[in-house]
Amino acid sequence: MNFTDEIKRRRTFGIISHPDAGKTTLTEKLLLFGGAIQEAGAVKNNKIKKGATSDFMEIERQRGISVATSVLAFNYKDKKINILDTPGHKDFAEDTFRTLTAVDSVIVVIDVAKGVEEQTEKLVQVCRMRNIPMIVFINKLDREGKDAFDLMDEVEKKLQLKVTPMSFPIGMGYDFQGIYNIWEKNINLFSGDSRKNIEDTIAFSDINNPELEKIIGQKAADKLREELELISEVYPPFSQEEYLAGHLQPVFFGSALNNFGVRELLDCFIEIAPSPRGKHSDTRMVEPTETKMSGFVFKIHANMDPKHRDRLAFIKIVSGTFERNKPYSHVRLNKSLKFSSPNAFFAEKKEIVDISYPGDIVGLHDTGNFKIGDTLTEGEIMNFRGIPSFSPEHFRYINNADPMKSKQLEKGIDQLMDEGVAQLFTLEMNNRKVIGTVGALQYEVIQYRLEHEYGAKCTYENFPAHKACWVKPENPKNEEFAEFRRIKQKFLAHDKYGQLVFLADSEFTIQMTQSKFPTVKLFFTSEME
Repeated sequence: MNFTDEIKRRRTFGIISHPDAGKTTLTEKLLLFGGAIQEAGAVKNNKIKKGATSDFMEIERQRGISVATSVLAFNYKDKKINILDTPGHKDFAEDTFRTLTAVDSVIVVIDVAKGVEEQTEKLVQVCRMRNIPMIVFINKLDREGKDAFDLMDEVEKKLQLKVTPMSFPIGMGYDFQGIYNIWEKNINLFSGDSRKNIEDTIAFSDINNPELEKIIGQKAADKLREELELISEVYPPFSQEEYLAGHLQPVFFGSALNNFGVRELLDCFIEIAPSPRGKHSDTRMVEPTETKMSGFVFKIHANMDPKHRDRLAFIKIVSGTFERNKPYSHVRLNKSLKFSSPNAFFAEKKEIVDISYPGDIVGLHDTGNFKIGDTLTEGEIMNFRGIPSFSPEHFRYINNADPMKSKQLEKGIDQLMDEGVAQLFTLEMNNRKVIGTVGALQYEVIQYRLEHEYGAKCTYENFPAHKACWVKPENPKNEEFAEFRRIKQKFLAHDKYGQLVFLADSEFTIQMTQSKFPTVKLFFTSEME
C-alpha cells in the first residue's frame, strides 16, 4: 500500500461530551466492533470488575470518570481508526481543548434524557471555531427521554448546528423497538439483551412494504412512516461536502450500553469522515501528503506504567512518515533526537511501531526534552500553533508534608506540570510554590498521584488569587515597570518557563493595574512559547 493510500485509510477523531453522557461506553463498543476487545467492561456495572479499557489510571477506576485523554487505535474494514477519548469533567477541560488540536473530526455524545449540557456547549464551540467536522450521537435510547425531534431542535438551537438525521428511533425508552437506518435504508431491531450477538439488520428498500407492520406492529409502522416523511421535508439531505466544511452535522440515535446503533454510526463514519487534514504552522500550511515528517506534542503523560517511571510525549503526525531510529529535529531546542521505541496505543497496552503515517498518534519516551506544543520536523524551522495554556482560576500553596521526601516531591511536581495537569508558579519574594489549576478537582488528582506514583505527600493552603496574568512590559527598563514591580512584589511569580506572572487577587485589581500601568501588558493565556 503506498503512502497516499495509507493516509486515506486513517481516521483520527475525538469523542466529546458532558460527563456521564456515555463517552467511554461508546469508545468501548467501537473497540468491540473493531475486534479490538472481546468483552466490553461495562463502565457502570460493578459485577464485571474489568473496568473500561480506556480508563487506566487508578483514580479513574475509583471515581468512574475519565481524567486523562487516552489514545486507542484499531482496524475496521480496512480503515485504521485512532480514537482520542477525552475527559468530560469540566475541571479537565484544558486537556480536552488541547486534544481537539490533534483530531480531524469529532463525535459529540448527547444523553437522550438530559439533552445538551453545559460542557458539551463549551466543547462544541471550540470545534466550531476550528470548523472541525462533527457527528452527533444521541445515546441511551433504551431509557425514557426527550422526543427525537425536540432533541434535534435543541441541538440546533443550543449548539448552533445544522443537523440532518442519518438514523431514527422506532419508539423510545419502554417501547423502544429499534432504529431505522436512513443512510442505508434498513431496520435494526432491538432485543434488549446486550450480551446477545448484535442483531442482524432487516433491509427494507421500500418503507411502505407491508412486512413492516408484521415486524414492529401497525401503530409503530404508521408513526415511523409519518416521521420519515417529516424528516425529508424539514431537514436538508446529507451532503458530505457540507459536513466536511463543518456546516452540516449528521445525527445518529442509539444506546451504546446495549450495543445499539453503534455499528450504523461506525459504518457511516468510516465512509464520510475526513482522512487526516493539513495544519497551519507559524510559517505556512502543512499538508499530510508532503514527504517530509512533521508533528507536534499535544499531551505528555508520566507513569503510564507505574512499574517503570516512564514519561510519554504524545505526538500527532501531520505530514510525511515517522520512522523508528531516524533523527528528527526538535525545533524549540534546536537539537536532533532519534527514538528507538516509538509506541502505538491500545489503551495502556503499547506496541513498538517501525513506521507511522499522518493522522497517527505516536508515544515517544521522554527524558524531559518535550513540552506541550513542541514541534518535530526533518529540519524545517516552524511551529504548529494554537495549543493554549489557560489562565488558572484556583490557586493554592503546595507544602511538603514529609521533609524526608522533598526530592521525590520536587520531581513529581515537575513531571505533573509538564503533563499540563496544572501550572506551577514560584513567588519572587520567598520562592514558595503555588499551584494554579483550571478546576478544583485537579488538586485531588495531583495529591493522589504524588503519593501513589512518587511516594511524596503534600498539603495545600489557600492562596488569595483570582487569576494569573502573564506580564509583558513594553520597555523592561522604564520607570513604570520598576514601579509596577515594587508595588506588586508580593503577587509576582515566575511560571515554569521563567515568564513573569502577576497573580491578581480580583477583577478590580486587574482593571486598576491596567489603567495605572498602561505600558505593562497583561495576558490571560500563554501561547506555549
